[in-house]
Amino acid sequence: MLGKGEIAQQVAQRTGMPKAQAARAVDAVLDCVQTAVSRGEPVRLSGFGSFKVTETKARQGRNPRTGQPIEIAAGKRVSFSPGSKLVESVRGGGKSGGSSGSAGRGSSGSSRAGGSGGARSGRR
Repeated sequence: MLGKGEIAQQVAQRTGMPKAQAARAVDAVLDCVQTAVSRGEPVRLSGFGSFKVTETKARQGRNPRTGQPIEIAAGKRVSFSPGSKLVESVRGGGKSGGSSGSAGRGSSGSSRAGGSGGARSGRR
C-alpha cells in the first residue's frame, strides 16, 4: 500500500525538494482537503477525483448476531468519485506518471477511505 511517507518521497524525487519539505507539502494538501470536506464543501481535483459529504437517511437494519431489527441513525459520510484521468490510468489506457502499480494502489485505497456506500458502510 502506498502511504503518506512514500507519497512525500515521490514528491521529493519528482520536484527536487528536500524530503522534509515535500512531507510538509503533502501534509498541507491533505489538511486543506480534510478541512474543506469537514465543512461540507466538495473538493474537486481535476482529473483525479472529487470528495464530498453525503447525508444518509435513518433506516432499519438487523443485528447480524441476533437477527433483531435495529434502527440505524441518519449520518454523514465522505464519498469519493474518481476523475477521468484516474479511471483511465487504472484501466491501463493512460500514463500513470510513475510505476504502473501505484495508480491501482492509490485507487483502491481511495475507494476504501471514501466509502462509496458499499455493503460495509452500514456496519459501523
